[in-house]
Amino acid sequence: MHIDLWPGRDVGEFMPYMETFILDTPTPRGAVIVCPGGGYHHRASHEGNPVAERFNELGFHAFVVEYRVGDIKFPEPQQDAFRAIKIIRQHAAEWKIIPDQIAIGGFSAGGHLAASTGVFFDEVDASFGDGADAFDQRPDALFPCYPVIDFDPKRFGHLGSAQHLIGCEEPSQEQIDQLSLQLHVKENTPPAVMWHTADDGIKVQNSLAFADAIWQKGGIAELHIFAHGPHGLGLAEHYENIKVWPQLVAQFLKTVCGFTAE
Repeated sequence: MHIDLWPGRDVGEFMPYMETFILDTPTPRGAVIVCPGGGYHHRASHEGNPVAERFNELGFHAFVVEYRVGDIKFPEPQQDAFRAIKIIRQHAAEWKIIPDQIAIGGFSAGGHLAASTGVFFDEVDASFGDGADAFDQRPDALFPCYPVIDFDPKRFGHLGSAQHLIGCEEPSQEQIDQLSLQLHVKENTPPAVMWHTADDGIKVQNSLAFADAIWQKGGIAELHIFAHGPHGLGLAEHYENIKVWPQLVAQFLKTVCGFTAE
């Protein structure tokens, strides 16, 4: 099922939407939201629907958010992600979803988008004027995958993602720090499980910094670092040691966060 996130609203040439992968189940269970990567410039298809289908196999309802990229500025992609969370909660009873068991994850810049919902949930306005506005937009868990977290190349950040999300070639230090997520973790940032390879082109320090910031705030984070692997692996089906990552995420959601997947 294809669901427009902002039906009737002029948000530019591309209308952001959500693809649904809803299980036929007699009892409610948890759900995951997937945000494909692409540097806030495009959305990588191999990091979208195939990932949702894998989480269906693991017992979760799943959704893919096709958010705004390219000629955009913060917080437009974040509004798309928050709107998806609200819509899912609005339809939780109909779709047999447990409304406080919604996790959001993503890859690379999609990982930044997912992680940003865990720090900006009380700052970004994603209201639309319909019934979904009544529902909380804070996710219950995060699973960023080889995420961009920091935007400062003088640290370990990815300038390209910053340029696209901020909307300029030479963002200021203030703009960069505003969206470097490890600097904005809160005490109530949701539990997070992450994975990265040690030699990823998006430096592993991104995941380390986000996990450490959560730990410093007394929160819960789990981090899996694999020895070798290029950026953009998606399901990593050709990497025997890495392709277990969806099971690791599922186990975290079930055992640490209390999600139901059966």
